[in-house]
Amino acid sequence: MFQLRAAVFAALFLLFGVLSAMAQDVLLKSHDGEVEISGTLLGFDGEFYRVETVYGELTVDGSGVFCEGPGCPSLLNFVADVSISGSATMADILLPALLEAFARNEGYVVQREPESLQRFTYVLSGKDGQVLARFHFHASNADEGFADLLADEADIVMSLREIRPKESELGYEAGLGDMSDANRSRVLALDGMVPIVSAGHPVSAISLQQLAEVFAGKIQNWQALGGADAPITLHMMDTQSGFAQAVEDQLMKRANLTTVETALRHGRNDALVAAVERDPFAIGIASYADTGNAKHLTLAGSCGFSLAASRRTIKTEDYPLNAPMFLYFPARRLPKIARDFLAYTRSASAQIVIRRAGFVDQTAEEIAINLQGDRFANAISSAGEEVPLETLQRLTTTLSGMKRLSTSFRFQTGSSRLDAQSRSNVQQLARAFEGGIYDARTLYFVGFSDGDGPADTNQKIALRRAEAVKSAVLAAAETANPERIDIQVHAFGEAMPMACDDTAWGRQVNRRVEIWVR
Repeated sequence: MFQLRAAVFAALFLLFGVLSAMAQDVLLKSHDGEVEISGTLLGFDGEFYRVETVYGELTVDGSGVFCEGPGCPSLLNFVADVSISGSATMADILLPALLEAFARNEGYVVQREPESLQRFTYVLSGKDGQVLARFHFHASNADEGFADLLADEADIVMSLREIRPKESELGYEAGLGDMSDANRSRVLALDGMVPIVSAGHPVSAISLQQLAEVFAGKIQNWQALGGADAPITLHMMDTQSGFAQAVEDQLMKRANLTTVETALRHGRNDALVAAVERDPFAIGIASYADTGNAKHLTLAGSCGFSLAASRRTIKTEDYPLNAPMFLYFPARRLPKIARDFLAYTRSASAQIVIRRAGFVDQTAEEIAINLQGDRFANAISSAGEEVPLETLQRLTTTLSGMKRLSTSFRFQTGSSRLDAQSRSNVQQLARAFEGGIYDARTLYFVGFSDGDGPADTNQKIALRRAEAVKSAVLAAAETANPERIDIQVHAFGEAMPMACDDTAWGRQVNRRVEIWVR
C-alpha cells in the first residue's frame, strides 16, 4: 500500500509541477460585492467554477458571481473539455458509437480528430460551426484509466472490472469521493468472457474447472480434454487489461489458481482472436462481442447441465463468465453536455446502438416459458428427496402464464451483497417502476438457492433474498407508486438449478432472484 500510494503521489507531484506553470488565479465576486473568493481555477463546466482556495477545493455557482483574473473562462463561447480514459475495448468501438449517436440525436456536428494510436478527440459543434465540446479519449486499460483519474487527467474511466479497494482508497484521499459507491459508477453495457478455439476444432465443451486448470498450466495436452495428442497453446489479454483482470477474478481466483506465465499475451482482443484462428492447437478467452470466426466452447458441468454464451444468457447472468462494462466518475460536477451524454446512454435508442456495436444491452426482455431452454427439464431431472413433486407442482402453477424478465439478481461470492451487474439492475428496474412500465401488471420477485445444505434452510434463504431485492428496488424507485403494481414475493429454494452444484461457479449461478411478469 505504501509503495502504491507513494507512486501515485509522486505522479501527482510531477503533474502539479507541469500544471503550476499553467495555473491561473481567479477572483470570484458576488454581485453585491460582499463576498470574494480567490484561488486557482481547477475547472469550469459552463455553469460552476471549481477553485482551489486556502479553505480547500470549492465549487461555486457561476450565476451568482463575477470572475476576474487571467484564468477566467469565456462565458459566451464556453467549450466543454471532457477526458475519458481506460479500456481500449470500450474506447475503440462502444463509446465512439454512442457519442456519434448522441450527437446525431441532439443535432450536433461531430468530427473525430486522431492524435496517436491511443489518443483521439471527438469535437462536437453546433450547426453554426461553434465548437461546444471536446471529448478526449485515452484508449489504454483499466489500470491506466484509474491512474489518470487519480492524477486529475480523466473525468470518466472506462473499465471491464470493478475498482480495486486500493484505488478507491487513494481516490477518497485525493478528494474524488467514495469511488466504490453506487453513484460513482455505472454499468454501460455487458460482455462475456468466452473460451475460443479454431474453427473445426474437435473439442466443443469444457468445464470451468478444466478451463482454469488449462490456463494455470495444469492441463497441457488436448488429449486430456478429448482432443488430439498435442500441446495446448494459451492466449490471453495483457495483464493490465481489465478484461484479463476480470478473468483472473471470476475464473482463476475461484479455482485458487493463477494464469501461467507462458501464456501468450495480446494488447487487443482482435489480435488474440486472430492468433487463435490461425493455430489449431490454441485456446483463448475472448470478448463475446468479437470472436471472429473462432469456435465457442460451451461451459459444461459434471451433472450434464451446460451453458453457452449468448446475448440472453449474458444479460440474465445465467452465463457465469460475465464482464460488465463500467463507467466511473468522481464526485464532482461534469459539464452539462457530458451529463446529457451520460443520460443518453441509458435511453432506449442507446441500447440499440450498444446491440449494433456487438455488445449486450440492458433493455429488459420478457422471455416466454417455451423459450427458456432446458430450465424446467433441469428442475425435473434434478428433483429428488430434497425437492419433492409438490415443490415442482407449486413452481409450475405459480409461474404458469408468466414471462421471465431478462433482469436477474445475483450475489457476490460468499456475500449477501449484490454483484455489480445486479446493483445496476436495481437502478434499471427502479426507473422502469418510476416510468410506469409495469403499472396494472403482476410482478413476482422469485428467489432460488443452490443445493448446498438442507432444502428447508435453502428455501428460507431464497425467500429472504427475494425480499431483500424487492426492498432495494422499491427504495431506489423514489417517485414510483408500488400500489399500481401487483408485487409478490415467491421462493423455490433449489428447485430450478441453472448449473451443477458441485462447483463454486455453479452454486453462484444457482443463487439468484428472478423477475417474472404477467
